[in-house]
Amino acid sequence: MQKVTTDELVALLDVLPPHVRESLYLQTDCGELLEVVLDLGRLPEARFPLREMVLGSQEVNQADIDYVVSRVGEFSGDNRAGLERTLHRISAMRSRSGRIIGLTCRVGRAIFGTVNIIKDLIEPGKSVLLLGKPGIGKTTMLREVTRVLADDYGKRVVVIDTSNEIAGDGDIPHPSIGRARRMQVSHPSMQHKVMIEAVENHMPEVIIIDEIGTELEAQAARTIAERGVQLIGTAHGNTLENLIMNPTLSDLVGGIQTVVLGDEEAQRRHTQKSVLERKAPPTFDVVVEILAYYRVAVHPNVSQSVDDILHLEPLSPEVRWMDASGEMHKEVKERGADASSPAGDNDRKGDALRFYLFGVNRFRLEQAAREGQKNLIVVNEIKEADILLTTISFYRRKAQKIRDAESRGIPVYALKNNNITQIRRGLDIIYPYPPDDSVTSYIPSLQRLLAERRGADAAGGEKMKPASDNGE
Repeated sequence: MQKVTTDELVALLDVLPPHVRESLYLQTDCGELLEVVLDLGRLPEARFPLREMVLGSQEVNQADIDYVVSRVGEFSGDNRAGLERTLHRISAMRSRSGRIIGLTCRVGRAIFGTVNIIKDLIEPGKSVLLLGKPGIGKTTMLREVTRVLADDYGKRVVVIDTSNEIAGDGDIPHPSIGRARRMQVSHPSMQHKVMIEAVENHMPEVIIIDEIGTELEAQAARTIAERGVQLIGTAHGNTLENLIMNPTLSDLVGGIQTVVLGDEEAQRRHTQKSVLERKAPPTFDVVVEILAYYRVAVHPNVSQSVDDILHLEPLSPEVRWMDASGEMHKEVKERGADASSPAGDNDRKGDALRFYLFGVNRFRLEQAAREGQKNLIVVNEIKEADILLTTISFYRRKAQKIRDAESRGIPVYALKNNNITQIRRGLDIIYPYPPDDSVTSYIPSLQRLLAERRGADAAGGEKMKPASDNGE
């Protein structure tokens, strides 16, 4: 299904030092090369999709670095350069004096087929934001979106190409973007101004922008969207939750603000009186989390998804994937059912500890669980819980919920504070046995967990003590 239209690999190999190039030509999977790393005083490395390898036994010297630099384009303000009429990118590392001492030479490829999985989202004119970790294919998908909108749908498309990664180096854009026009940016700090200039001077129907990363760029994106121009962009961040908690970029999905609730509403939500709410309509209509090539999680209504996250409601993105035959599949999954979520997959949910939260932020708990690979479920009823998690200040008030948990024999764990550090520490105590890599589904039962904790207490071990100021 994956069809490489062009990678001009020979052009990139030709700029590498001869001893590095010769080692690469000996590899049977050279056509799958992702990037070559050249660091002064170290052996050169090549990275492939499934492996990494050292190239030869000769360390990289300054002459090797200079050899490559002399054969590529000029390095811009973000320390990136390219090869004219190709999609390859060469990124530099510099010493304190400004001398280049390291290079990352990344292979650029144009691939057909990546856009099919979201084609129905961009066709109606919706603004779409692509999220994903570096190297997962955001720019590859963005490049094909550009071509499809310009050639297949006949729209006036302008690409804001800050690092020349979308349309390649040089003054003539790479054919992979079709009939779309490209505006280059003299310095990364000027990207937001070029975004506005494109709208004011060139009457685009669609603006394409890669790597929105500053507050000014987020503000420029909102200005563009408010003028009725379709916006397709990318930003770093694995999930929508990451974006919401990023103070620089949260405006892309409406921004957040603190709101003080009344006593009854706070009690109904089982939260503190100060809660987070969405501040404004999102800049983007749709958010697409790229999980892997040909696998994405789609939030078709960003306003609703952001509100659900802030109100601690279950999140249900639409997971899409394409099989080897090119057929697309869709499935709505509650966050926590997918492998990228904190609670693990459906096969593990039966083994998860069930938490009832009182005065503890659900988003922070799930983030800590994801980071620590802890398998848990947040429940809405005390009777369904294995553990009630609260804070010392809430515990001292002896609210009815806490008294109900204690009367049912449900363990109550209290944190010093409702912050991510204390939540991580609390989970490390509750989960004394992290899952082993060889047995990914292993989670200790609550009975065994509590028995081990009592044994640790008898031996003088650490435990969260709700009624004590020393509790963790």
